[in-house]
Amino acid sequence: MKIVDAVFVYQMKNQNELKWHGRTHAHKEDEYEIHYFLGGDGQFINNRTSYTISPGTMFVSLPQIVHTIKASSSNPITYYAILLRLSKNETALTSLFEQQQANSPYHIGTNYRFFFEEIKEKALSSSYNRHQSACHQIASLLYQVQDGRKGLNNDNESRHLEKALRIMQKNVMANLTLSELASELHLTESYFIRLFGERMHQTPMKYYMKLKIEAASALLTCTELSIKEIAATLSFSSEFHFSKQFKAKTGLAPTYYRRNYLQKIGPQHQILLDEQ
Repeated sequence: MKIVDAVFVYQMKNQNELKWHGRTHAHKEDEYEIHYFLGGDGQFINNRTSYTISPGTMFVSLPQIVHTIKASSSNPITYYAILLRLSKNETALTSLFEQQQANSPYHIGTNYRFFFEEIKEKALSSSYNRHQSACHQIASLLYQVQDGRKGLNNDNESRHLEKALRIMQKNVMANLTLSELASELHLTESYFIRLFGERMHQTPMKYYMKLKIEAASALLTCTELSIKEIAATLSFSSEFHFSKQFKAKTGLAPTYYRRNYLQKIGPQHQILLDEQ
């Protein structure tokens, strides 16, 4: 198994964003996708069957199966998506995925936020060992779900991190401080930093800044807001501070990022089966 891509989409509500994530598409013959929804109203259409999205719902899509997300901006959807590739000799996992789609959706509950965030961080890292760890975690989850398990029996540390992620994701437009986060979790700042670093391989505030940059990327590519307006929306102290942080994380200034992204948008990024 290999994780091809892992994304987190926070409150999908801009029209261009709705159009992109709501495109009707399918993946290659060896690719499987998992969607885990944290909130919002809409429908997930899988193999042309429409399901109502509810918090804590997980869907599995097989290769070349048409699927799409239909949502409105009134109650925006937040979700994780994990795209996997299986080799031909992984017959047990292939069979498991087929059973999973037949029984999809699964209502696994809303306490998997940290689980999927950890998968995303590991899968996108340059470490082979971390990537393999993420693959084994995904396989374990699928077997547990197939066995009828409904929720995680998190230890105290995982519950703290689950709550921390929920607070940061919910307040991505605000300006949280480390002391405010630690206070919400009833932890000391030093213990929180150590705990977060051990599991996420970064500090809490670096992760929080990364969330802001991901949100800024969506605003740059899906809205016509100015750089100054985006900086204010995300509670940066100034347009200069926003631009500096954005370039540090992406390698591009916001203006060039917007221009570069818009130039690259095209059919090569998707398979539009309903327009063939």
